Amino acid sequence: MIEIDGSAYSGSGTIVRYAAALATLAGKSIRITNIRARRPNPGLRPQHLSVVRACCELSGGKLQGDTVGSREILFWPGEGVKGGRFKWDIGTGGSATMMAFSLIPLGLWARRPLEMEITGGLFQDNAPSALHMERVLIPCLEKMGASVELEILRPGYVPKGGGRIRVVVHPLDGPLSPLVLGSQGSVEKIRGVALASHLRQRKVTHRIARKCEELLEAKGIRPDFQLWDDDTAIQPGASVLLWAETTTGCLLGVDRAGKPGRSSEDMAEYVVRTLMEDLESGATVDRYLADQLVLFAALARGKSSYLIPRMTDHLEANLWLVEMILGCSWRLEGRNLRIEGVSRI
Repeated sequence: MIEIDGSAYSGSGTIVRYAAALATLAGKSIRITNIRARRPNPGLRPQHLSVVRACCELSGGKLQGDTVGSREILFWPGEGVKGGRFKWDIGTGGSATMMAFSLIPLGLWARRPLEMEITGGLFQDNAPSALHMERVLIPCLEKMGASVELEILRPGYVPKGGGRIRVVVHPLDGPLSPLVLGSQGSVEKIRGVALASHLRQRKVTHRIARKCEELLEAKGIRPDFQLWDDDTAIQPGASVLLWAETTTGCLLGVDRAGKPGRSSEDMAEYVVRTLMEDLESGATVDRYLADQLVLFAALARGKSSYLIPRMTDHLEANLWLVEMILGCSWRLEGRNLRIEGVSRI
């Protein structure tokens, strides 16, 4: 049984989610202690619990300690991932996108397609948004040979959640290919999506887009923006995604969710500033992709390499997990991250 300290590195619930997914694919039992020990509300929250239970259900495994607030769990995965159609409701505003992200690797090696409908939060701080997953992450996974479809059925925000996404993952018919992004090239296009629910009268999407355009045009860049005014969410909310496409095929994106006290203009300023920082670093992935791609690179056949904007605690945690659970080797030289995949197939 692999022992994992849940308070290490980022100390976040992401360690629980990713450890459960990797253990399922590796067929190795795990014991996670000190779960979120350094957080104000330590222990498992519903969004983390949902992922571990889903891994157990998909593999026919066994689980102990799976209660909200638990600081220790033991997980024995079953043999293989069965696939099929599933509906999961986190029951809070906890991240549905983080749950989907954690389960996508399982679907790639499932016996049949995995179709998930997940209810929870889709746009919030400290979690990938459904827009970033759809427009930035999934196209990168397609370069590696994955086939993943994502549809936003209803936006959802903190604290009520209620957002719904549908994700379909098609099993691989061969090994996952490594991802090699050696140079950023030049920016070919910058695109954006401004989303607001029940805020049409306040012209939130227009304000977000207008401020982004103003800031980017001052740098000689004219972005292409899509406005999405939604009336289906169960509460008001907003989000923006800004991403760059480069001549070498790189995608770098950044998103920002709205919240009380955070203006449309503040959201726009954040995404423009952050995207420019990542582009100016010469990176070939954004600061979020840098850690998200680790799991897939570790499972690929061959050596993946890409230039990161900077090291983060989430990136450190993910590299630690793939090394511990999969036996994957990696090396960071300057900003060039190289990951030797273990070739799941």
